Amino acid sequence: MAEQLIDLRSDTVTRPSAAMRRAMAEAEVGDDVFGEDPSVNRLQDQVAEMLGKEAALFVPSGTMGNELCIKVHTRPGDEIIAEAGSHVFNYETGGAAFLSGVQVHTVTGTNGQLRAPQVAQAIRPKIYYMSATRLVCLENTHNRAGGTVYPLPWIEEVSSLARREGVGMHLDGARLWNASVASGIAPAEYARHFDSVSVCFSKGLGAPVGSAIVGTREFIEEARHYRKIFGGGMRQVGVLAAAALYALEHNIARLGEDHAKAAELARALSGAPGVLIEPESVQTNILIMDVVGTGRPTDQLVAELRQGGVLMMSATPRTLRAVTHLDVTMDQVKHAARVANDVFGRGT
Repeated sequence: MAEQLIDLRSDTVTRPSAAMRRAMAEAEVGDDVFGEDPSVNRLQDQVAEMLGKEAALFVPSGTMGNELCIKVHTRPGDEIIAEAGSHVFNYETGGAAFLSGVQVHTVTGTNGQLRAPQVAQAIRPKIYYMSATRLVCLENTHNRAGGTVYPLPWIEEVSSLARREGVGMHLDGARLWNASVASGIAPAEYARHFDSVSVCFSKGLGAPVGSAIVGTREFIEEARHYRKIFGGGMRQVGVLAAAALYALEHNIARLGEDHAKAAELARALSGAPGVLIEPESVQTNILIMDVVGTGRPTDQLVAELRQGGVLMMSATPRTLRAVTHLDVTMDQVKHAARVANDVFGRGT
């Protein structure tokens, strides 16, 4: 096995830089449950301003952020609408049902994105014996679809529909920073079409942990209450907020480098035997490749790649996922492509 593994499993594997660690070590802290941590308060103010909302709340994870928003928006027995491949449906361990007592009405979108007519068909009639549709959840960028950027006009159409129907709008914006860099559209422009938004600091921005949610002051106060119930009340957590603040200041603009790495990886693998990739479909830092043509199961391919010093993930029984990030260089991406081309070519 190669001495150094090139880790392309996720952008969550990034580690804080020396400068980020210094910012953490020097952070001014207080008790956040009492609202007295100055670093947390500064982070929340900054995120609220960046997203054009009244208030923000620092939370331990993106999953908690999404689930808090679902909790505030709904009551037990309600229904929420989400795309079939969405994170809130597939990767939050049934949290919407367990924590909020709501069911998820899934709709299959195009590249992970829903159009207004699809949402309109999914909204329940206002009949007493049916679950009430309370919330539409969109995801930008869409993880499982390969980091796709949601077209703003589509968001506007869905949002207008939801307003007319009296249905809330939530954005899972874990990688909203990537969407903004790729599209040139400011995060606040995306966020203004939603009642609540969650964003992550621990993915492409390179912080070790943490997310935030935004909304009205009233919404965030209610979310703070549920955060405590969910076990997310934190004390001298300014050491983590400092990492997020550093990430916001230094690591947003450089996300374009990660997008370029993913594009290079897609180009280099586009001719691999038994592999289907559309390089032009890679919009941000996530590459999904169909490997069924290799004739080998994905877990075997993952093991062979690891033997060559490259870590990727099985996304579905027929696809592998590779994610570029700040802890892999362009040279490492090119080396990973050579390893992968060799692995994919064996036995074909």
